[in-house]
Amino acid sequence: MQALITLASFLATLGILVSFHEFGHFLAARLCGVRVLRFAIGFGKPLFTHVASNKTEWVIASIPLGGYVKLLDGRDRQQAIALADESEAFDHKPLWQRSLIVAAGPFANFFLAVLLFAVIYVSGAPQLPAVLKMPPENSVAAKLGVLEGDRVIGWQALSNSNSVPLSSEFEPIPSWNALRWTLLNALTAETGFALEMQTPSGSRYIKTFLSKDLPQLSHESDPMLALGILPKPVPLAEWTELKLGPLDAIGFASDRVWVITKISVRLMAGIFTGNTSLKQLGGPLSIADMAGKSAQVGWQPFFAFLALISISIGLLNLLPFPMLDGGQLLYDAWELVAGKRISVSIQEQFQKVGFLLLISLSLLALFNDLQRYLSP
Repeated sequence: MQALITLASFLATLGILVSFHEFGHFLAARLCGVRVLRFAIGFGKPLFTHVASNKTEWVIASIPLGGYVKLLDGRDRQQAIALADESEAFDHKPLWQRSLIVAAGPFANFFLAVLLFAVIYVSGAPQLPAVLKMPPENSVAAKLGVLEGDRVIGWQALSNSNSVPLSSEFEPIPSWNALRWTLLNALTAETGFALEMQTPSGSRYIKTFLSKDLPQLSHESDPMLALGILPKPVPLAEWTELKLGPLDAIGFASDRVWVITKISVRLMAGIFTGNTSLKQLGGPLSIADMAGKSAQVGWQPFFAFLALISISIGLLNLLPFPMLDGGQLLYDAWELVAGKRISVSIQEQFQKVGFLLLISLSLLALFNDLQRYLSP
């Protein structure tokens, strides 16, 4: 039964995320007057095909590991475009429209993440309070005298040149989840911060964490453990509920997506600086496992998981690699600066390099998965 839930959750995850990404391309193309020849979910042999009245072919294929939108495009040597149809061809559109169509896919993923988080907040999400456990010995929090049972109620970022809060106004911290993302944002940005704390007796005090004292990101240690700010388990009856109106939920969700995006970008950059290990790359087995586990807990954890993966897909597609949307946007940037397009033959050579890079990353992610789940 668990295997069926995992498989169903995995297929639902891929179906929702890929469909939304490709629909972003589709919608932007239609708005810009580009003819869409095919909208496909998956690769391989078609399982379902429907030709709409506008001649767009809608396809669900047998291998659900991606999808694509095929546009009328004169760069495709297999397409013979009549003179009367050139106005609907992708390559005949102005640069800004072509860039909009390319960027619409990744940004659809960010929009989906906002919607998913907003639905959670509108429905009401149980929140673990930001009550702390005893910090580990030699952690930053332990050295500052943070004690078990203290609660974080406020947050203020510090500039690198200041060792004290600039004002008495602190941003409220409603839950441990909010505090966790805020801390990860500070750690990845190497920015100091001040916490407004409340003791079990109700008295308040402020603890200042300077940027020079923050633990460095490393794939060999957990920075949150070195920081020493960890949640204390409390009974479910003491949890609070975060329930917002639709507009407030969208605003709160947008802020959350923005923070997660910044953290993700810094962690991705850490792969090139050595702070993030390549072993952290996950493939289809990791996604399937996390999808199944989150779905078994409830629809809210599953929606949150979908939002996180959607952000990752959006960022991945914006990487300036050939074969990805970011690679095409890089071509567009060259055209904007140089005033001319990169030739189709050169783009094809870059595509081959990009294909090899993606295959290498995919195999590495799959190897990491096999090590995680098959190693004794």
